[in-house]
Amino acid sequence: MNYNFPFKLVLGSKSPRRKQLLEDIGLKFDLRTIEVDEQYPSELQGADVALFLAELKAKAFVGNLADDELLITSDTIVCLDDVVLGKPKDAQAAFDTLSRLSGRSHEVITGVSFLYQGKLHSFYESTEVHFRNLSADEINHYIAHHHPFDKAGSYGIQDWIGKIGVSYIKGSYYNVVGLPVVKVYGELKKLASNAE
Repeated sequence: MNYNFPFKLVLGSKSPRRKQLLEDIGLKFDLRTIEVDEQYPSELQGADVALFLAELKAKAFVGNLADDELLITSDTIVCLDDVVLGKPKDAQAAFDTLSRLSGRSHEVITGVSFLYQGKLHSFYESTEVHFRNLSADEINHYIAHHHPFDKAGSYGIQDWIGKIGVSYIKGSYYNVVGLPVVKVYGELKKLASNAE
């Protein structure tokens, strides 16, 4: 696929999963990261948290992009009963989180921000994920043999635990992996046609 976008893409993320997803659909982009303190106002919930964090990451690049560059930033959160479950600090925190998710449905929300010529364009995608009942042995096996510590909600759906534990999802699978590529692609096309 030959993308004739009127802008050059920059992915502002160190996530190997987001990088891979964009590469998988044939997009060419530069990879740049700027560290930000991922704190958000305590009154925010759900999609507002994901959007706030995606925009926070984008705003760090203001003044650091060329006029023909479009930046993509994003943040994925996991919500259970309106509580945001972050990345686990250690094995015990991962165990506690996965025990809470066991046998229940939760929401995975990814906020995405485009920064192009000084303007922010943001959107989000939400997916419902349901885990069957997980045993303590299964949870401990996952934590010991995989790496849940860089993942919101302490799991990756593409990992072993997703393959044996997720009984169904409603919505975009790739959103749960870390980037709703269908929506990102559609929004890029829309922005490209408006920029011509």
